[in-house]
Amino acid sequence: MLLLFCFTIPTVAFYKVPEQIKRSGVQEVPSFVFPMWNLYQKGRYVSPYTPAGAAGDLRQLVVRKGEIGMMSFPIWYVTLEAPNYPKEAFPKGIPVYFHLDGFSGDVHEMNIINHFIGMYPMEAGAPMERALSPFILVAVSLMLVLFFVFRGRWSPLLLVTPILFPLGFFAFYAGWLYWYGHNLQEWGMFKVKPFMPTALGDGRVAQFTTHSYPAIGFYVLLIISVLCLLAVLSRKKETWQR
Repeated sequence: MLLLFCFTIPTVAFYKVPEQIKRSGVQEVPSFVFPMWNLYQKGRYVSPYTPAGAAGDLRQLVVRKGEIGMMSFPIWYVTLEAPNYPKEAFPKGIPVYFHLDGFSGDVHEMNIINHFIGMYPMEAGAPMERALSPFILVAVSLMLVLFFVFRGRWSPLLLVTPILFPLGFFAFYAGWLYWYGHNLQEWGMFKVKPFMPTALGDGRVAQFTTHSYPAIGFYVLLIISVLCLLAVLSRKKETWQR
């Protein structure tokens, strides 16, 4: 249920919706997406750039050209502090959130900042992983169902993927950070040497300070991983008792 509610359902429901919005605004977006997106946005970060009265309202954000994030739970977040961003508007810095299927937060602003040091925009990272995420989540959800339906000797193998999900996400995240930091382009206003951006903790690049930490979705993945591991141990104990 955690996997379905936090990741699979919102990711599948929002699949291709950003492209539909870019093509024709609200016209191609299925009607059920609007109340779903609004529900999932409750309690999430609201950018100071959000048009007045449009926060948490997908239809209004589309009409008024606001920045639209993913529906699924964010797994990781990065905040960036810079001297030219007032603490009153950004008390913890410019935040961006990483989802299995995309990004949310002040993505446009972060891309502008990254441009100063010659770093590719966020959309350049993990294109295949983001495109495949709905199909991967559906497959993992089916594996969980099959684990409870089939009680064979090899059924615990069906839970290997959800057990390793948190570690797998962090490995891909860190790998793409390395790619970003070692593929800097000449267009940057500030010239910096290739570097490994901070994957976990606090770091500094030029005059920018970064903070990179797990978001709520990562902790949900950890809970899912632990529950799946307990299910495997329970199944093995059941097998031994036979």
